Amino acid sequence: MKTVDDLCIDAIRFLSVDQIEKAASGHPGLPLGAAPMAYVLWDRFLRHNPRNPDWFNRDRFILSAGHGSALLYSLLYLSGYELPIEELKRFRQLGSLTPGHPEHGLTPGVEATTGPLGQGFAMGVGMAIAEAHLAAVYNRPDHEVIDHRTFAIVSDGDLMEGISSEAASLAGRLELGKLVYLYDDNHISIEGGTALAFTENVAGRFEALGWQVLTVEEGNDAASLVAAIGEAIGETGRPSLIRVRTHIGFGSPKQDSADAHGAPLGAEAVKATREAAGWDEKPFHVPAEVADHMKLAVQRGAEWENEWNLALGLYRVDFPDECAELERRIRGELPEDWDRDLPAFSGTTGEIATRGASGTVLNAIAEKVPELMGGSADLGPSNKSVIKGSPAFLPGTYQGRNFHFGVREMAMGAAVNGMALHGGIRPYCSTFLVFSDYARPALRLAALMECPSLFIFTHDSFYVGEDGPTHQPVEQIASLRAIPNLLVFRPADANETLASWETALTLGRPACLVLTRQKLPVTPPEISRLFTDTAKGGYVLREANELPPDIVLVATGSEVSLAIEARSELSAKDVHARVVSLPCRELFEEQPDAYREKVLSSGIPRLVIEAGTTFGWEGYAGDDGAVIGLDHFGASAPANALAAQFGFTVERVVRKALDLLKR
Repeated sequence: MKTVDDLCIDAIRFLSVDQIEKAASGHPGLPLGAAPMAYVLWDRFLRHNPRNPDWFNRDRFILSAGHGSALLYSLLYLSGYELPIEELKRFRQLGSLTPGHPEHGLTPGVEATTGPLGQGFAMGVGMAIAEAHLAAVYNRPDHEVIDHRTFAIVSDGDLMEGISSEAASLAGRLELGKLVYLYDDNHISIEGGTALAFTENVAGRFEALGWQVLTVEEGNDAASLVAAIGEAIGETGRPSLIRVRTHIGFGSPKQDSADAHGAPLGAEAVKATREAAGWDEKPFHVPAEVADHMKLAVQRGAEWENEWNLALGLYRVDFPDECAELERRIRGELPEDWDRDLPAFSGTTGEIATRGASGTVLNAIAEKVPELMGGSADLGPSNKSVIKGSPAFLPGTYQGRNFHFGVREMAMGAAVNGMALHGGIRPYCSTFLVFSDYARPALRLAALMECPSLFIFTHDSFYVGEDGPTHQPVEQIASLRAIPNLLVFRPADANETLASWETALTLGRPACLVLTRQKLPVTPPEISRLFTDTAKGGYVLREANELPPDIVLVATGSEVSLAIEARSELSAKDVHARVVSLPCRELFEEQPDAYREKVLSSGIPRLVIEAGTTFGWEGYAGDDGAVIGLDHFGASAPANALAAQFGFTVERVVRKALDLLKR
């Protein structure tokens, strides 16, 4: 006779199969094989509150193998989350809460958007980092108000991806003992057996990276799963990987074959699978004893959250200031007056690289915003991304706000997303712009999840100089702008850098700061309107001597000062030029038509200037305008020589403007 545990596992399996069959689309193999480990984790260990998915001290669970989303939706429904059975019946359909891969912010209880393999693995590392930092900063003896774990189910595909090696190496170095991953070791990938491409000693690799590795040889053995997860939780000095030997498509005619991975089983195979399991329930029907048992998660969750609220109340009495700050950070609110008295820059300070201005602004903000923390992919001194006076985040100093991510751009970007999703942290990371390509999947997911990750990219153009074309970004700015919902700031000078920081933090949207290595003149507009103008994405920096202007010069970043110089030369030739600074195209395009028309003035020739590819600027230039850009790779030479060679000179801008005006 089946136990309640057996029935619950079967219910999870067949709810998942039912979703996939009704949709005629999906991945049944993972839910059938991994249901026991998922059930044991959720029923015995995971501390969460289905009626309040945002309870802050909950354990985080990530399904890194996001193609098995039906498994997660079954768990959420059975556990009492606001995910009705009707949504499971609309699996993978337009407008449903059950998309093909889990999406954060759409489905209650989904902690992270997963599917691109390895990203969930690395985001979990970021969540564990956030927990460790907040615990180190706020916990006091007898007041452990931050105390939770991060769990994930990961697949062989996750572990093949390079990002997982980067993230696992970082997690091992940081000794993240509250990180526990269950490895669904089913020996099958889409093309066949994993041995076709994956024969390494996974356990040996993770042990070498500083992880505790445990093994459950039979994935259906609930007692062994309980023991292994319990042992992993007991290890506080190392992250844990539990290798669970499972069978993809367990119990079906397609068990242990690639056919079980990414397509519905089909009616005949489903019938055979139900018969093999002794599951007589109709599709989407859950036995009462299963429903009653699984819904105990609601009661447990309410009790855990009530206990935490009581503990937080005692903490508030003994440590009122710390508690107020923690609660503000949990709400995601910036401190009052955080942006007051931030450093403004004047022309008397001389030329300043925007990376240098960013470092100054970062440190000024960090004094007032304790949740601001981050680091670099081994380029901190060059990126100017170090918070002065704070230790590094390392074992023994988890209160530190500086991260040494190492040369691991992929894991760095995803870990920052994990920190942002966890909450209580405003994270940033940094590297050279040309290396943003290594972090692109994380950038894309940050935009998709709308989480407030901040990416600092310095050395933004061919002005990098002698390092040559391998290190001179050409197409990267355009490719970043192609990502929906990602704000890309390329400030013109130190003051626009300040305003870009303010805007990014105020809006709390995923954003990039694209900054120069070379020094630029400070050309301050009225400081009182700088933040407002930058928040609009673009504005008139220098008006023409007479209105309407003869030509509009549109520029970003280091080319704004070039446009200003060209404006003066054109004025001497009786040509009245307006200079428009466009630090953030995405925000500018969100402005009303009337504002954009006021800035750009249709019917007047426009000349766009940016030290990158011309791709994407055609609409701004219009039929009567032109773009000065760089539609080829750079070269190794001093920056000034390259500027002359590539035509980023006052003379060329003036000549091009006169050509457009036919003068």
